[in-house]
This record gives sequence, C-alpha cells and structure tokens, in this order.
Amino acid sequence: MAFFRSVNLSDQLPAIVGDTVLLRAPQMADHPEWSALRAASREFLAPWEPIWPADDLTRAAYRRRMRRYAEDQRSDLAYPFFIFRKSDDMLVGGLTLANIRRGCAQAASLGYWMGARYAGQGYMTAAVRTILPFAFGTLRLHRVEAACLPINEVSIRLLKRTGFQHEGFARQYLCINGVWEDHLLFARLRDDPSLQPVG
Repeated sequence: MAFFRSVNLSDQLPAIVGDTVLLRAPQMADHPEWSALRAASREFLAPWEPIWPADDLTRAAYRRRMRRYAEDQRSDLAYPFFIFRKSDDMLVGGLTLANIRRGCAQAASLGYWMGARYAGQGYMTAAVRTILPFAFGTLRLHRVEAACLPINEVSIRLLKRTGFQHEGFARQYLCINGVWEDHLLFARLRDDPSLQPVG
C-alpha cells in the first residue's frame, strides 16, 4: 500500500512543457534516436554511469527497458522522462525520479544524463527546473535527492543552480564505471523558498 500516494496517472505520463525543453515518457518509437545519441555519447557518459550491458543499445534490450519503466511507474517506484529540445523536438537526454519512498518519507532520487553534443547548453538545468513542480505537485513528494561524484563539477553546479542543497557525503555510494565511488549528497525540499509554488 502506498501511504500518502494520491497520484492516479494513466499508463502514459503526460508531457511536461518547460521554457526550452519538453519532458516525455520514453516510447518504443524513440529507440533509434535514443540508441544513436547514447552511442555517440558513450565516451562522454562512461565516467558517470554504471557499466553498460553488452546489448544495452539493442532494440531487444530497449524493449525490456520499456517494460521495466512501465512496471516501475505502475508501482509508483520511478517516473522516467526523455528530454526533448522544444524548438525542434530533438532528443537531448533523460532524467528519472526513482527510488520513490512513500509513507513518512515522500521522497525520490533524481538521476539524469545528457547527450554529449547537447551538454553545456542549459538543457539539463531547464529539465530539472521543469520536473520539480511535477515531483512536488503531481507526485506530492516532500523531498527530491540527488548524488554526484565529488569530481563532477558540472553536476554540482547544476544542482546548486536548481536549488539543491549539499547535505552530506556517502562513502562508496554507487558503482560507477565498475568502481564503488564516493558521492556528494544533495536534496531539494518542497517548501524550499526558491521553488515556485505548486498545486
């Protein structure tokens, strides 16, 4: 039972429109664009992600990913989104509200990735700012957490720019690129003053 859950979302999440980006649930039709962007960005992403399975970019693996996404959403465990540039509907990256905890926590973890050719252009900042009203309003979360490697200065600046506060340090927190890595811990609360009011 999902204590405090008041979300009643259909199988297909609504698109969320921001100033320069549109967030939409991944679909099977996105596979060619997603796999091309991930393949072109592999070297750029590898230092920040778990090791990719050998078949990660195949259509069969993507189909399994879609089934897992759908089950996680139905179970109120995670809500994945692809990030599209609003001006031309180009896929630029993705983000996920995952590890959702209900009951007395009402919290989730934010994860994200950006295609190499679109990095440093403000799209992830826009996407994080766009997802927060959904997290705090529609999902009725109290807390959104994020973690990043201490050497990832770009991610640290992104989190601070979007109102996340540094809260701690976790030893060997996640296995990244085959190594258990320390992480800095950040969080954003629903009632933090820099967030625009949500419903």
